[in-house]
Amino acid sequence: MPVPTHTRPRPPAAAGTRLPWWALVLPALAFAALLALITATGAVQAGDGAQGAGAVGALLAQVRETLAP
Repeated sequence: MPVPTHTRPRPPAAAGTRLPWWALVLPALAFAALLALITATGAVQAGDGAQGAGAVGALLAQVRETLAP
């Protein structure tokens, strides 16, 4: 004979649910770190024609080479 289980009903989620501080800070910190890496001066430049383009140009050239068949 099965025994009925007693479960408490869950209260509905509040409309103003708050996020912990790290849920906002960590993505912002990661974005800032990646942006700093891309725009850093003195970055090593690729030797395939992107020498005068800077770090962003070198990054785009590398992505283009990676995705090219």
